[in-house]
Amino acid sequence: MTAPFHKTLRKHALALVTLLALAAAPFLGFGDGFALSLLARAMILGMAAVSLSLLVGGAGLVSLGHAATMGIGAYAVVAFDAAGVSEGLIVFPAAIAAAALYALVTGAVSLRTSGVHFIMITLAFGQMAFFTTSSFSSLGGDDGYTLYARTEWLGSRILDNRLSFHFLCLGLLALVWVGGTLLLGSRFGRVLRAARENPQRALAVGFQPYPYRLVAYVMAGAVGGLSGALLANATEFVSPALLSWTRSGELLFMVILGGVGQLGGAILGALAIVLLEETLSHLLVYWRLVFGPLLVLSALFLPDGLVGAPLRLRAAFRFASPKRRNADA
Repeated sequence: MTAPFHKTLRKHALALVTLLALAAAPFLGFGDGFALSLLARAMILGMAAVSLSLLVGGAGLVSLGHAATMGIGAYAVVAFDAAGVSEGLIVFPAAIAAAALYALVTGAVSLRTSGVHFIMITLAFGQMAFFTTSSFSSLGGDDGYTLYARTEWLGSRILDNRLSFHFLCLGLLALVWVGGTLLLGSRFGRVLRAARENPQRALAVGFQPYPYRLVAYVMAGAVGGLSGALLANATEFVSPALLSWTRSGELLFMVILGGVGQLGGAILGALAIVLLEETLSHLLVYWRLVFGPLLVLSALFLPDGLVGAPLRLRAAFRFASPKRRNADA
């Protein structure tokens, strides 16, 4: 193996181990229905978090309305279900296209701002989408909508099988992560990072940041729509709460907890938050009183996120070792 391959493998080792663990989980005591449903939810949210991490870490665009793309993808599934259409080859592309179109229209306006103004305008668009779906009485309104059945694929009910659904989510999560990683490593990704660091310098060398950012925003929205369509099938229930700003904040914290700038960190962050929520809710009645401070502590003591934790621990052990102390002395 060449040195660059070693370096790449080391950089993404934690994400690769996480994906392998998710692949092995059904055969290591996590094969019952509840565990598979929980892991599927974590992987679906991980997809949305990876797409948001592409914006935050790659382009420096902190969005507080990313959950709207998930909600639009989920409501596309609902609309087809209400119309009696359940073929996945129709439903999923439509969900992705609807979310991408929403991202294109809102991104064309939002990306003309930056910083706090960008955060606030994405929040405003997200809330507009939230209240719009709340007004759809034919699709359940505030009460939400229960699907008649999961989406079919070429007439088969493959998504009804929890193990098949688990590996479908895992495969799509891996595909989104690999695609995002390759994108950030490409010329397109280098322009995004250059525009994030110094937009004026990017302009000076002949690159207009706006179209690159808009393409990244639409791609992230498309992945959000895919994750929303999957989540609708996972829960078989969709409500406007999926589009709320609190869901966007949850996705953003998954990115921060995992490690900003590392797409694999978003997977770790999603998995950690979903599992922590589930564990605490079974142990405590007022579990949020513990969950909140834990998130604050993680932000304080894990500035590089979960991805950077092993490096920090290794550095701490090296500093505390007797040989290192003697050398410093």
